[in-house]
Amino acid sequence: MTDTEAMQGWPTEDVAAANADAQDAADGKIVDVPMDEHGMPTEDAMRMALKAVMDPEIGINIVDLGLVYDVQAADGKAAVEMTLTSMGCPLTELIHQQCTLVLTRLPAISEVDVNFVFSPPWSTEMISDEAKDELRAMGFSV
Repeated sequence: MTDTEAMQGWPTEDVAAANADAQDAADGKIVDVPMDEHGMPTEDAMRMALKAVMDPEIGINIVDLGLVYDVQAADGKAAVEMTLTSMGCPLTELIHQQCTLVLTRLPAISEVDVNFVFSPPWSTEMISDEAKDELRAMGFSV
């Protein structure tokens, strides 16, 4: 069918899904996100989205740095439990805002609660192997 031909009958599921994806993309939502049985993004999907949040002092994402301890979603709300590399981090609010920004781009998430904890304390053993390689390339000893 060309763009100028009229559609006959009801839209198929494929057309309806494509239109919903296009609308989500227009609303700034990320499409094709793995969802759990309750219609919420999976923990893995949320952790993948949180990889867009960089630690402003180190320049590596908060997931690979091992700062994210837990992330869950229910009833339109995501809850993130994370720590910081230091207790007196002056950029806590920036990290909170970035977590909220990326998680609310996922389908079905409209609110985000970020809880900063300091137990267990963060250590370099929590850093992923890939992030350790990056840090070593920058001259850090990890």
